[in-house]
Amino acid sequence: MLNRLLIKHFIDYLRLEQSLSDNSVSAYLHDIELFLQFLESINHSLSLKEIKQEDIESFFAYLYDLGFSASSQARILSGLKKFFTYLIKEKLITENPTLLISSPSVGRHLPDVLSYQEIIKMIDSIDLSEPFGHRNKAILEVLYACGLRVSELISLKISNIYVEDEFVRVIGKGNKERLIPISSSTLKTLFLYINGERKMQDINPKFSDTVFINRRGSNLSRQMIFLIIKRLAEENGIKKNIGPHTIRHSFATHLLEGGADLRAVQQMLGHSSISTTEIYTHVSDQYLREIISLYHPRFNDDSQ
Repeated sequence: MLNRLLIKHFIDYLRLEQSLSDNSVSAYLHDIELFLQFLESINHSLSLKEIKQEDIESFFAYLYDLGFSASSQARILSGLKKFFTYLIKEKLITENPTLLISSPSVGRHLPDVLSYQEIIKMIDSIDLSEPFGHRNKAILEVLYACGLRVSELISLKISNIYVEDEFVRVIGKGNKERLIPISSSTLKTLFLYINGERKMQDINPKFSDTVFINRRGSNLSRQMIFLIIKRLAEENGIKKNIGPHTIRHSFATHLLEGGADLRAVQQMLGHSSISTTEIYTHVSDQYLREIISLYHPRFNDDSQ
């Protein structure tokens, strides 16, 4: 089992055999603690031999959705690699689950994107008769309809939903506010939850205006949103490494594929610079290439 004694032995190894500074040791300890917290949050058994490459990949998808930069992820991966290398050295495990994990690129990368069919499949699969079924459906629909960051979703206020105008007001990075259109169908799903399940809960007065509430009557954590989406993807056989940010990526990509103006997408995403939004044009370029290769009679003609 991953326990405190084992971690203490690793820390002693870093100090005594590797002669690392206190700051370096503290950094490694922080990385391991972060990984342990993630495993505990998904009810992992914490058995060393059961930790697989997929667990490591899910952990980094989780860090990405929490907003960790590529450089921070690379540093954390380095810490985990050192930890699992130590476990191999001590013959506590026989396979290193970090061995084939590549360091996240510090440069820009093309984000994972779900197809419209995959998103609809996830939404339609939610059992509304289960506890929080209406809430979870509303979460997924609002994420996809509005392209929200997970931090914006969990802080969304009922008073900031303008039903007649079909807009929501969100507080983004740097405390900047923006208005985002929301469809009537998504509003219907949202208020089926607000006027139904949510009204049946005993809500902490502090969160009386917060849209999405957990079973204890307070606001949902970013971690909980990640787990809801991860579980829905797995239940629907979607093998991509996804989280809340994947839904946001899909929102932007689908808009651009449909011909939306780049600056309009920038405004809806809350990007301060259009260069940040332009990464989605590269995803759409891939889509356009697929379309032309499928339908243009000369595209794959080798006789030219």
